[in-house]
Formats: sequence, structure tokens, C-alpha cells
Amino acid sequence: MCRLLAYLGSPVSLEKLLYTPEHSLIVQSYQPREMLSGVVNADGFGMGWYHQQKDTEPFIYKNTLPIWNDQNLPSLSRYVESGRILAYVRSATPGQALDFSNSQPFKYQRLLFTHNGRIDKFRQTLYRPIRDRLSNEIYQSIQGSTDSEHIFALLLHHLQANPGKSIEQALHITLLQMGEWAKEYQTYVYANVVISDGDRLIASRFSTKSPAPSLYWLQDDPTFPGAVIIASEPLFTGNWTACQENSIISVGEDCDIQFEQI
Repeated sequence: MCRLLAYLGSPVSLEKLLYTPEHSLIVQSYQPREMLSGVVNADGFGMGWYHQQKDTEPFIYKNTLPIWNDQNLPSLSRYVESGRILAYVRSATPGQALDFSNSQPFKYQRLLFTHNGRIDKFRQTLYRPIRDRLSNEIYQSIQGSTDSEHIFALLLHHLQANPGKSIEQALHITLLQMGEWAKEYQTYVYANVVISDGDRLIASRFSTKSPAPSLYWLQDDPTFPGAVIIASEPLFTGNWTACQENSIISVGEDCDIQFEQI
């Protein structure tokens, strides 16, 4: 299991999100409170953000070091500011390589994607069904071997195959498809994901086996006024709300929130 967070609102520094909170993502990397498996998140980290003025693809910074060992990150985090940020710390599934191709966030054009969870026995179960469903373009875009990147690829497939559908609709289809396959292949899926197109955040708390991994949202906190934060664990004391299991949460450009059950 990994820990993730996403931010949408007025521009803030990465430092304010990553380091300042009492239970920041840095702290969660070595002292998580609500992980279903694993003890620490020491298998790398990553973050993606969008430029405030330019209409360009998002920027990504990632490393295979534990986040507390990256000596460049404190300085970088003070310099970078954005109103659209995704970040995560990794606890690698046993058997998955620790390299940059398996590090999140994953990017496709303007989309950023992070995933907390797992497909149990992925290589023996849903690996082939997912890959067999993909177009050649999406198939060739896969660089690593993680279940996370393959979930993203399946989502991209449904977006391309159904150009009139929203990200929320494509995510809904993706999660239902994985649920059906999980039954067929007698496995289970945990899929807490966050996607951004640079304007909005779309997230899910999903599992085919209860309980689902933890996921919370917070809106318009005095520390981050006019913003929405989605996180695996609360970053600080505040009015955090647990996302309902098997639901999709959408955050619009003006930080309005909508919910949908899967």
C-alpha cells in the first residue's frame, strides 16, 4: 500500500503540503496510521503539478529513494508552487521492481494518475485481460510492470474508446470491469486512485473486498482556504471526511464536490 494526496485550490508551495502538516506525507512515509498492509513507504515517491499560467503538460519529479533521503526535495519544494498537485509515497508490492518506470505519478498527455492499492496476484490474474483489451497506442505507452500503471492504461482505453464520456464515467466503467474480472479470476482489487486533467480532480475509493483502503477529503480548511485536499490519511487536525467505500468523488475548477456510488 502507498499513501497519496491531491490538492486543488489557490497556488501553494510543495513545502506547505509535503512538510508543514503535523502528519504530512513525509511523516506518513515512515509512520503511517491506516495502511492495510506494509509498515513504511520507503520504496520511492513522486509528485506532479501543473503550471499556473501556461497551458502545458504537467511536470513530474520522482525518485526511487525514500522521500526522507532525497536531499534535493526540501529546496525544490520551497520553490515549486501550484494550485494542482498530486503526490505519493510508495510501498512496493512484493515482486515489483524498484525503478523509475514503476514510480508514480503516471502521465499521459495532460492527465496525471496515482494509485493506492493492489490487484492481488496481478501477474497471474488481471495482467493479460487488461493488456488484451488495450489499443496498440495505449499498450505501447506502458513503461513499467505495476498493476497501478495497467489500471491507468485501462482507464485511458475507455476514454479513447468512448470519446464522449467524462473521466468520471470512464473511471466508473474501469472499476466495474476490474470488479467483474476479479470475480472471474478469483482475486481482489483495491483501487483508490486520483486523476487530474489540470483543471479538476477525480478520485475513487474502491475495493472488491472490504475494507477499502482509507481515503479522506477536506474542503475550505482555514489552513488551506478555498481548496480541496484528498489524502489517504488526514494531514492535520481538521474537518476531514472519509470517502464512502466504492464511490467516486469529483472536484471541479471552483472546488465544488460531487459524489457518485459505484
